[in-house]
Amino acid sequence: MLARTLQDLFKRYRRPGDIVFAFVFLAFAVFLFSQIGEQTKITKRTKWFAQPGLWPTISISGMVFFGALHYLSSVLSPRIPGRWREVAFWLRSLEFVAYFLTYVVAVPMLGYLPSTVLFAVFLTLRCGFHSAANIGLAILFAFCVSVLFRGLLQVKIPAGQLYEYLPDSIRVFALTYL
Repeated sequence: MLARTLQDLFKRYRRPGDIVFAFVFLAFAVFLFSQIGEQTKITKRTKWFAQPGLWPTISISGMVFFGALHYLSSVLSPRIPGRWREVAFWLRSLEFVAYFLTYVVAVPMLGYLPSTVLFAVFLTLRCGFHSAANIGLAILFAFCVSVLFRGLLQVKIPAGQLYEYLPDSIRVFALTYL
């Protein structure tokens, strides 16, 4: 369906939680803009278009401008109920941030392979996949990821404190590849 007027073309369809998102985005953009002088420097004897802070300044200025327009349009749009229910739905994703941070803390203690296996199995169960086949696939995936990163790609990941309790012959292998 084609818009008949300019007003129809630019009609704003507000969603629940839109004003909260617009406010948080604008606040973040203003914070970034306030930090430009601290994070980028103006270099003497350098042309304006070669300054290190040119593109960050342009992009963050755009964030502030368009964030302000978004916030203004959200304030002027009719209110839709359900704002805080939508915000609560967004905040539920922080649960997985907490899981990841727990994983990051567990790796130096347990080691990369055991932590990855536990994390993969836990997330598989948390997401509702309770069959033995799914758990087996999670273990296989975690094992393959560990072997790929530590063994083949030689990514330097801290060895676990748990490995110190292994027998000498197994400890060297575990410290190198697991």
